[in-house]
Amino acid sequence: MEVLFATSNTNKVEEANKIAAEYGMSFQQVNIIYPEVRAESVSKVAGEGVRYVYEKLKRPVIVEDSGLFIDALNDFPGTYSAYVFKRIGCEGILKLLDGVEDRRARFKSAIGYCDKKGVKVYEGVVEGSIPCEMRGSKGFGYDPIFKPLDSEKTFAEDPAHKNRASHRRKATELLCQALSPR
Repeated sequence: MEVLFATSNTNKVEEANKIAAEYGMSFQQVNIIYPEVRAESVSKVAGEGVRYVYEKLKRPVIVEDSGLFIDALNDFPGTYSAYVFKRIGCEGILKLLDGVEDRRARFKSAIGYCDKKGVKVYEGVVEGSIPCEMRGSKGFGYDPIFKPLDSEKTFAEDPAHKNRASHRRKATELLCQALSPR
């Protein structure tokens, strides 16, 4: 089974396809511009985005939205994570947390799926913290500054751990379990 994945981020598609293969599925990237609603919830952003894309393509499709939610920053950058990353990157987040003791954070992912039956959203969360410096060179985005609770390494230091336990993996697995032809 192949499902369209509306995103310009090839890293997301590669990550999702590694998981989907375990379920006899695959995702095909489609570059289509869609409006991202401004909301506090990644589920709302993904759900509204996938509804729009489905209306344009009339084919089963997914849209994924994710964010880094930092407790001490009132869940900032949250649904603005991609924009914030482009503007200030990991270095900027570390500067915002300079001197802050509470460094708890979580990655959240929501995958909106839409077909002729409507929209369903699948969520994944991984709890962790933000170290005081960037660590590792693998992965992408905020991976060098996110350390999951069950590891001493950041996602950028241990991409194998990220592949096993990430927020996106959890959401993708739920989607694949719901759609799997197996």
